[in-house]
Amino acid sequence: MLRQFFALALTGAALASSSSLSNASISLWQGNFHLTSEVACACQRLNQIHSSEMLSSSSANYTEERIRYWDIRSDLYPACIFQPSNADEVAEGVKIVSACNAPFAIRGGGHMNFPGSNNIDGGVLITLNKLQDYKVHNDTIEVGPGMEWIDVVAALNPYHRAVIGGRLKTIGVPGLTLIGGVHYFINKYGFAMDNVVRYDVVLGNGTQVIADKFTNRDLFWALKGGANNFGLVTKFTLKTYHMPNVSTTIQTFEETEVYDFIKAAVALSRLDDRDPIAAGGILTIQHNVTTKAVSASLMGVQEGISNPPSQFANFTAIEGPIKMHNVTTMLQWTEDKDTPNQMFRIAFSAHSIVPNANRLYEIYQAWKTSVETLSDVQGIYPTFVINLCPTGAVRAGRNTDVGNTWDLALEPTIWWQFSTGWDLAQDDIRMTSWSRDLSESLHEENRQLSLAREHVYMGDAGEWQDAFATFPKENIKRMKEIQAAVDPEGVFSRLNWGGFKLSP
Repeated sequence: MLRQFFALALTGAALASSSSLSNASISLWQGNFHLTSEVACACQRLNQIHSSEMLSSSSANYTEERIRYWDIRSDLYPACIFQPSNADEVAEGVKIVSACNAPFAIRGGGHMNFPGSNNIDGGVLITLNKLQDYKVHNDTIEVGPGMEWIDVVAALNPYHRAVIGGRLKTIGVPGLTLIGGVHYFINKYGFAMDNVVRYDVVLGNGTQVIADKFTNRDLFWALKGGANNFGLVTKFTLKTYHMPNVSTTIQTFEETEVYDFIKAAVALSRLDDRDPIAAGGILTIQHNVTTKAVSASLMGVQEGISNPPSQFANFTAIEGPIKMHNVTTMLQWTEDKDTPNQMFRIAFSAHSIVPNANRLYEIYQAWKTSVETLSDVQGIYPTFVINLCPTGAVRAGRNTDVGNTWDLALEPTIWWQFSTGWDLAQDDIRMTSWSRDLSESLHEENRQLSLAREHVYMGDAGEWQDAFATFPKENIKRMKEIQAAVDPEGVFSRLNWGGFKLSP
């Protein structure tokens, strides 16, 4: 499988040396990638130890694993794929790629939506699919990084408990949790990162450590929003909450109600009870460039059995063609809330603003007008997303043992986002450039109006956005010091370069 083309690239004796290969220049064209000596070293050594958990481009399951991503643009061609089954095997894999100086990527759920964030051309892909063990405790759950959020919700359902995680079922645990993690109930319980009580981590040298409020406290803090800059998390221990029922609402609105829809979203973002009712939703506006139809939608969830859910009263008061309310469980609600895996090529862009209905409506109008210039793009699927960050979410994060790396101001904000799908690779540059140019120009206008806030949430950001540049400078300084301490060789920056990275 692997042996034939590795023999062409390297002689066996050369493989024994690890970092000495870092300046090797030989490579071999393998159809879709160049096989470098460093990558050949890692793939061969992994295959020698874990042949049953290795895939090459000639393996039967290679293509299935290569395209297990939400965004079609992420379908790259790794030289080999390593599928560890437990933390010890993960540690061995990290040791080997580090020793061979081989570029590598890590995939949890595969939901980060741009090329190279969790896949790699010609490098080693480490997938975490098989790490799906979990253990339920009284008020926490231990979960493996191969789990999707539907798996976690299902595990807790018999115990009538809920977790602060992803809103859509096939989003993976590690990616969302490490970048912050927006959930319906952030207004009361904070973000997913604020609900982690322990991380089990493989460092760049293959050492396994734990990070919690007692042990490796600095690393514990850095992982709360610091993404994949410090190590590979092999287990998350998350807080859980007693929640036998939730009250849900699905509502849609026509174009004439879009302004009132935005007003209701602004009002919801400003709710700041000291003892809040946990409630939040997915709020989107879609524009069909073919039919010119515009519609807005709310998928809302509230803790408890109030029916209809009281926190969404401002939406319910608006006339609209669909209003469905139900009291159910988190599992029943989540089971059919999925993401369009492998349906589109997708670009994001996002910025923050203080809640202001008039300005958000102007942004919507500018987006709608600009979207209409894209009618010739095959498969165009534009969505304007309104994510709420109420003051309660910030307060909940501050009230944890160590806080988080964001350190946001104690005020409500709205994270407005352009999510755009299309069909053809030939439109990639046009679409990503369009998204960037429009969002940046509108954000600059917001700055001039003193309405902008600078925080960029990685889960909504484009690949061209520097989310870490919007963090407090003192936090970035501290994160870099922690990174230097736990990963002095730069394994998770120099070799694992995908996703959002701290600048040197």
